[in-house]
Amino acid sequence: MSEQVLEISGLDAYYGSAHVLHGLSASIGQRTTGIVGRNGMGKSTLCKAIMGITPPRARGSIRLDGEEILGKPSYDICRRGIAYVPQGRRIFSSLSTDEHLRMLSRKLATRGQWTIDAVYDLYPRLAERRKVGAAALSGGEQQMLAIGRALLTNPKLLVMDEPSEGLAPAIVEQLTETCRTLVAEGLTLLIVEQNLGMATAVADRLLVMVHGEVALETSSSALLADEDAQRRYLGVEPTAA
Repeated sequence: MSEQVLEISGLDAYYGSAHVLHGLSASIGQRTTGIVGRNGMGKSTLCKAIMGITPPRARGSIRLDGEEILGKPSYDICRRGIAYVPQGRRIFSSLSTDEHLRMLSRKLATRGQWTIDAVYDLYPRLAERRKVGAAALSGGEQQMLAIGRALLTNPKLLVMDEPSEGLAPAIVEQLTETCRTLVAEGLTLLIVEQNLGMATAVADRLLVMVHGEVALETSSSALLADEDAQRRYLGVEPTAA
């Protein structure tokens, strides 16, 4: 088995004639990795290419534990051990909290440690709201549900695309603590974030994307200490410590 969980080599991805990812290469090992960058740099496209969702045209190589997954259907990629928390949560408004979780558990109940009860232990608030329609959940509760749904697949790698988007600071802090808990339990995360504070709090290793390529590989501590890099790559003014 490869020492790397995920190995991406020479990945090109297109939306129609728009060339979004340009020969991107990156490796994801057992350490949690964060991907940061300005809007429009191809971060979400990378997540979708990993999961086999979109774009319709991609070439190169994506290997999970040494086995090629590029071009595989998304359900097969999930079965092989990658779960996805998409940007915008993508929950079903017609289903309750409990129905979301039971929909997966029927097929995955004996697969691993993550069960419906384990998700409710992680998120007691979801247990309280189990009969509530997903559309009536708050943004933070919807994000809990999206994470819980992904965990029920008992993945080896959890890909999270902009998990803090639209959430209040207090909820982002709770989400950060959840991610730390999952990492402490041995789950590998690939977290794509606009929120530099959350990305650096969860991931020790960071990849900075610029125009569909990895422009910089660094550590969270190094990026936080480099105000010029924050301005140049992220277009934000560093906040005081």
